Amino acid sequence: MKKQWWHGKVAYQIYPKSFQDTNGDGIGDLRGIINRLDYLKDLGIDIIWISPIYQSPFVDQGYDISDYYKIAKEFGTMEELEELLSEAKKRGIFIIMDLVINHCSDQHEWFQKALANPEGEYGKYFYFVKGKNGKEPNNWRSYFGGSVWEPVKGTDYYYLHFFAKEQPDLNWTNKELRQKLYDMINWWLEKGLAGFRIDAIMNIKKDLDFPSYEPDSEDGTVHVTKMVESVEGVEEYLKELNEQTFKKYDAFTVGEVFNMKKEQLGTFIGEEGVFSTIFDFSQHILTQEEGDWHQERQWTMDDWKKTIYSAQEEAEGIGLYANILENHDEPRAISRFLPPYAQNKQGAKAIATVSLLLKGIPFIYQGQEIGMTNCPMDSIDQYDDISTKDQYEEALKAGLSEEEALKICQRFSRDNARTPMQWSEEEQAGFTTGKPWLFINPNYKEINVKAEEEDVDSILNYYKKLIALRKSKEYIHTFTYGKFLPVYEEKEGIVAYDREDEENKIRVLVNLSDHVSQIPLEAPIEEVLLSNGYYEEQKGDYVELKSCEAIVLKLKQSVQ
Repeated sequence: MKKQWWHGKVAYQIYPKSFQDTNGDGIGDLRGIINRLDYLKDLGIDIIWISPIYQSPFVDQGYDISDYYKIAKEFGTMEELEELLSEAKKRGIFIIMDLVINHCSDQHEWFQKALANPEGEYGKYFYFVKGKNGKEPNNWRSYFGGSVWEPVKGTDYYYLHFFAKEQPDLNWTNKELRQKLYDMINWWLEKGLAGFRIDAIMNIKKDLDFPSYEPDSEDGTVHVTKMVESVEGVEEYLKELNEQTFKKYDAFTVGEVFNMKKEQLGTFIGEEGVFSTIFDFSQHILTQEEGDWHQERQWTMDDWKKTIYSAQEEAEGIGLYANILENHDEPRAISRFLPPYAQNKQGAKAIATVSLLLKGIPFIYQGQEIGMTNCPMDSIDQYDDISTKDQYEEALKAGLSEEEALKICQRFSRDNARTPMQWSEEEQAGFTTGKPWLFINPNYKEINVKAEEEDVDSILNYYKKLIALRKSKEYIHTFTYGKFLPVYEEKEGIVAYDREDEENKIRVLVNLSDHVSQIPLEAPIEEVLLSNGYYEEQKGDYVELKSCEAIVLKLKQSVQ
């Protein structure tokens, strides 16, 4: 594998609205990120991904951008962003931002001009299509529910939006529009960004015949992913995007890629791939019933293990995945992936061990490193997320009671990950001196950064040890480029794999069952590199793992 500057790095996602508020308005800001850079440096972070901070009406939390060249006043100023870039650079930290170019806000100047004249120059920046028999052009259903088509008052046109109606899709067939997007991307890279996380990018290619499909819902609609999976050729746009922007700056890019055909993986993350990496969402897909947010798929820890193994093996020899347990669109990992007996400090350390030592680029989401959990809100009115509110209504329509629908929200809502960062046991968790924009998890008095910094056995201090091990001089090559080799695949509840190169054979052993398990070893232990707290020296040719125990061993390699 050709070595890249971002290989061997550990990334951290900041959801700025919930990270740190410094002016008392209850909303996190750029100054808060600047003030916490030393915390992130101490954790071992090399790359920070900041979710959208562009000017926006915040219908979808900043993923509806009204001006790509401006910073939202809620977060601060362009001067503060430049200060952040400068201060991060002093600490050897790279900054990447979200790139949202499938759609923009309906308040963007382009769309306002398009609405005024759908048949004019700016109308061609979007998709304006005439209705059929007084109805929408087809039966596609948006990601947030309802039709993807919104009527334009006073005309027989509809405009296309895969997400909220306030997020009109950009027309990538328009070369002039694409060039304006490329100019904007290059402007940011010139400013000093190290790259981007690219949002919802598989949606940019549309079937311009706009066909209707067989309905998958009683209302006669079909989820828009049916079109995304059916249309061919998105990679041609992505190759041009890469050539015109990222490649020129040796930028680090991570794509949010769903609905990709497995044979396309090399096109996306191979040596000449369009992105540096893409997120591995396979664990998250495993736990949710396709198409029905309110239904949970039945799965076991062994299914979870096999999903991880499969993703690692499909990327071997092609490129590196971005490995995640959490992000701003997913519930908290402790609450989602762990069975009740493992939803504790040791369980959190155990799944962290699995995730951070895989082959690929580890991404940690804010609060994951202290073991933040889902936040049980008491009413749908306490939720902010547009998707959660839509799914709550869908659950009621499906026949669930209000209590049942709320329980689904408590389990799956994106707001579980968006509650403010828990810095201390002080009022409002040390996040703000004002009223926080979103409900704070009541467990902040027990789960917070300050308490965990002072506890040598905390989840936070374990994350520091994990990251330090991954990046250590002795083992960074093994963890970055070494092979991933699953072991004990048939042993129930055991997640185990080797990371191996010419120099080292490192075995990661994690017991996620509810009982003690004995693991045979075919080679002697040379050194115990890390343990999550239980490990006692073993005699004989096996190790004994208690429930939720994790150990990382250096095994003696046989001389050939």
